[in-house]
Parts: sequence; C-alpha cells; structure tokens
Amino acid sequence: MEGTDPVNKKLAAALSGGAVLILTLTGCGGGSGNNEKLDAWAKQVCDAVQPQAKKIADANSAIQKQTSDNSAPSDVQKTDAQAFQDMSDAYKAIGAAVTSAGAPDVDNGEKKQKGAVQELNGISAQYAALKKQVDKLDTKDQAKFADGLKDIATQLDKLSTTGNDALKTLEEGDVGESMAKQASCKSASASASATSAAS
Repeated sequence: MEGTDPVNKKLAAALSGGAVLILTLTGCGGGSGNNEKLDAWAKQVCDAVQPQAKKIADANSAIQKQTSDNSAPSDVQKTDAQAFQDMSDAYKAIGAAVTSAGAPDVDNGEKKQKGAVQELNGISAQYAALKKQVDKLDTKDQAKFADGLKDIATQLDKLSTTGNDALKTLEEGDVGESMAKQASCKSASASASATSAAS
C-alpha cells in the first residue's frame, strides 16, 4: 500500500490547518476588560464552540490515525468522508451559534458578526464539497485514488491558510479578551492545539 501512504501524510498535514482555524475562533489573548454584556456573549459563543471544536479535533485525529495505519483505499475513503462531513457540520453549528448569540457589544459588532458567520458557513460548504469529492474517488485504482487524494490535500491546504479573516476581525480587541476569559474557550483551544501539535 505504499502508493497512498505519502499522500495520506500530506492530507494529514493539510488537515492540521483546520485545528488552527479553531484556535483563531477561541480567542487566545488575555484581557482584563470588564464588560458583562460582552462576557455573556462570549460565554454563549464559547460554550457552543467547545463541543464543535472537539468534533473537528476528533475528525482530524481520525484522518491522521488512518494515514499512519497504511490503510486500504476504501477505509481511507470512508474515514475521510466521515471526517469532512463532521467538520462541515461543526463549522455550520459554530456559525449558527454566532448567529444566535447576536452581535457582540462592540463597534461594528453586527458587521463583524455577519462576516464571521458568512465565513463559517463558507468553510462548512467547502468541507461538504470535499466530502463529495472523496466519495467519488476510485478506490479500485490505487494510482487514481492517490491522485485524487493529492488534489484534496491541495484544496485542504488552501482552506487552512485562507478564509478566517472575518473570524480574526470578530475577535479583535475586547471580544477576544472576553472570549479568553471563558473556560469553555480555553478547553476548545486546548483540544485544537493538541491536534495541531500531533500532526
């Protein structure tokens, strides 16, 4: 099975970017600002993000485990498809959480919130598209399968290095400080960095 192995490793490396994206979302700055309204908003978002961050971390781990096992193409396909579906669902759920929390109590809060939600839904759609792509791969022809995985890894790479500007904007300043104070954001951030360190 050597044919798919290096490609699998490339896929795993590209995937760790997804975990980094969640780190962005979980506000990693320390702050002493005191804004109860904003803290309540941050708690609502962080509490909703925590299980989704775990889901994304687990999906990353599943793909990484499959890549290190020298698995058959059909097993890789099944694992990757499920992982991409889980990631798509998780980003969609985070988008829904940011929507239901409303706009944060900061300048341009509504604009920042809408931008972040649009971005999260876009990321969700891209993972859903990758899932469809994995489903269509030809597992009987190893060379074709490896080529297909390589293409998916390239797209994952792009996905992990772009597309979180609105999230960063949402978390600038006071919002990031409020999120950093939330225990649920700290644990979501920890599970994401553990995944990213493992890759």
